[in-house]
Amino acid sequence: MIDLFYIFLCAVFIFATVALVRTEKFDREIKNEDDENNLNDQNREENIYGFAYIIDGDTNKSKNREIRLFGIDAPELDHPLGVKSKWALVSLCKGHEIRAEILCSDDYGRTVARCYLDDGRDLSAEMVKLGMAIDWAKFSGGLYRPLEVPDARKKMWLADARQKGRMHVWENFESGRRPNKTTR
Repeated sequence: MIDLFYIFLCAVFIFATVALVRTEKFDREIKNEDDENNLNDQNREENIYGFAYIIDGDTNKSKNREIRLFGIDAPELDHPLGVKSKWALVSLCKGHEIRAEILCSDDYGRTVARCYLDDGRDLSAEMVKLGMAIDWAKFSGGLYRPLEVPDARKKMWLADARQKGRMHVWENFESGRRPNKTTR
């Protein structure tokens, strides 16, 4: 008789434990769904619409927020093609409002966003197709690489070197020294 009582007691304990674990798991799933919905709502609320002031080939300012175009790298203003890249972005945005879908912030405090013209074109894709920026696969997952024009990476060798971690090339350019071609 006592054995049956202990078996019954163990069965009740196991049943209660399983029920409790399932309830906690269910509550966590609901909380995660709520968190995702709140995050999506916040992102929708944080989308920025308006005209853009162009800073360089991959950065603009809209509604007093500095916005970095998602997934691409354009030359800095003092690098080869830097000014041309900036004016290509100015030309694309002129007379258009942009929609910036905020993704995150970068290491420099800029807002990273997918930016679209009012006709739906992706600004990052347009800059890559024009040959004024290159895909930055570390951030885009290679999304824009198929759109790159031939020799884009050769023309934007400094941006390409930065992406590949060849900072000595970058530092030589910044200091005004040209790399010695005899030593590679």
